[in-house]
Amino acid sequence: MEAHASVSSLAIVLLAAFLTPILLHRLKLNMIPVVVAEIIVGLIIGESGFNLVHSDMWLETLSLLGIIFLMFLSGVEIDFSVFASGKQKENKNVNTFKVASIYFIGIFILAYGLSLLFVWTGFVKNALFMTLIISTISLGVVVPTLKEAQIMKTSIGQTILLVAVIADLVTMVLLAVFVSMYGEDQGNMWLLLILFGAGVLLYFVGKYFRHQSFLETMAKGTIQIDMRAVFALIILLVGLSETLGAENILGAFLAGVLVSLLSPNQDMVHKLDSFGYGFLIPIFFVMVGVRLNLWELFSDAKILLLIPLLLAALFVSKILPAIVMRKWFDWNTVLASGFLLTSTLSLVIAAATIGERMEILSSQESDALILVAVISSILSPIMFRKFFPNHHISVPKIKVGFIGANQTTLPVTRQLSPDHYETFIYHVKQEKIENLHSSSLFHIVEIEDYSIDILEKNHVFNVDVLVVFTSDDQTNADIAIYAKEQYGIDRVIARAESPDFEKKLRNHNIDVFSVIFSTKTLLKAMIESPSLINILTTEENALYQINMKNPRYAGILLRNFPFLGDVIFVRIFRGKDSIVPHGDTELQLDDRLIVTGSKEYVEELRRVFEYGN
Repeated sequence: MEAHASVSSLAIVLLAAFLTPILLHRLKLNMIPVVVAEIIVGLIIGESGFNLVHSDMWLETLSLLGIIFLMFLSGVEIDFSVFASGKQKENKNVNTFKVASIYFIGIFILAYGLSLLFVWTGFVKNALFMTLIISTISLGVVVPTLKEAQIMKTSIGQTILLVAVIADLVTMVLLAVFVSMYGEDQGNMWLLLILFGAGVLLYFVGKYFRHQSFLETMAKGTIQIDMRAVFALIILLVGLSETLGAENILGAFLAGVLVSLLSPNQDMVHKLDSFGYGFLIPIFFVMVGVRLNLWELFSDAKILLLIPLLLAALFVSKILPAIVMRKWFDWNTVLASGFLLTSTLSLVIAAATIGERMEILSSQESDALILVAVISSILSPIMFRKFFPNHHISVPKIKVGFIGANQTTLPVTRQLSPDHYETFIYHVKQEKIENLHSSSLFHIVEIEDYSIDILEKNHVFNVDVLVVFTSDDQTNADIAIYAKEQYGIDRVIARAESPDFEKKLRNHNIDVFSVIFSTKTLLKAMIESPSLINILTTEENALYQINMKNPRYAGILLRNFPFLGDVIFVRIFRGKDSIVPHGDTELQLDDRLIVTGSKEYVEELRRVFEYGN
């Protein structure tokens, strides 16, 4: 009977996880994060509601794997390139790392002061532990909100993101230090160095084997060696952290950080996200709600008073330090940033569980912390949207850098739309640009040579798309690989006429352009498919790519889309899938739409889909 009951509870939890996002979509409750909704559904089916689910071995194991995988993906989400991003393009006086660091220091100091007040009034026992609770920020809420507002690449977006990243890193490490100091194995804090040392060693091992040709082959089909390596890394570091007396979530987080540092390809990240957010993580969040007993909270007057006080502490500790940004941004932007950074969820839930196990918190206090985290994650995105000024949501230009000025790159810079692209051309001084009588029309930055140091000195790598088009394949390969690995530039295009260099570049996920191959392909296409070439080369009939970024139209059928005009949808690319569109095709976020039609209608459609205007 127990086995049957355990499977029944698991089935209910999985069904709840499946139906929750559907209900959010149908009820148009997009302002509520899915993970928060899962906790609320857990409340309904758990102890606080109908008591349909009873915790057992199945659910405990899968829930534990859920929090481990959640912490792992939190580490993967961290983009370490933001630490080196420096001053931002549209506000060159803002040094995001400096501002974010000062902001987080202010948060931590205020959090510690408020924690001392909680200890003095008898609400909690340990000020340092409560400081970590108040200081943490949920990347899982911040990142989607910034993306939806389309300000991820702006100076304010990067500053908010960097504060959240620093908070995530620092509070996670300090939580591990706290456990080693106050836990059962106190005094073994130095053992954490072994864990981080193992992480460094595994990083170099992963970096060495990452682009080995035999592993590239084994990453496909039924072997999927890259996924096996990731899961082995997670379990290895989780097991090591538990052995050393640290928390398993630290090992999982460290595994995620290592994967992020190794610049994984987007296909693998998509697989990991699909497995985590499609199976394990929803079970964890639903079970958080199942275990939460609101009736016990409401029966204790002290806990009832703690909840609003703690929520107020979260807002005060995040909004007051935001004043440091007033030098560069208006008051509405500053206030909106503070509200968004109040969101806190995953780490608070993990810390509350740890605090209850270490007897720093009672079960009621632990539940109160989780409830406050849920409330903050609902309120913070709503308050951010209310206060954030609309004029910040502008059309961001894509920065494209061309290394090497010649008869191929120069005309392309003129043909890219200045409304959407900002182009930069870099060329060595001693080389002459021959046969280009109109070269005076181009703004070319002259540099000493194509060495990495000179390119970095001229901020060449501070772009969204990098085109490396010198006459030397070796130079192109060195620059392109460095840009991809060290700066994490998403789109790198390099010229390579040699098959060996072409293979090497493709192994690093770099797009390759070959003059010889392209010429042969174009001539063949002109013979076999002249009409296709006419579409590609005639501006009136050109094909355009539009990226679907507007959540307002997510889930709408093409037949119900209110704006089409003189535009035809030719193809929709969704992940690896290529979809032939028809009336019943449902638009989804991050779809890449290939359309044709008059340029005016295409540009209007682009504004609707990409910028929400």
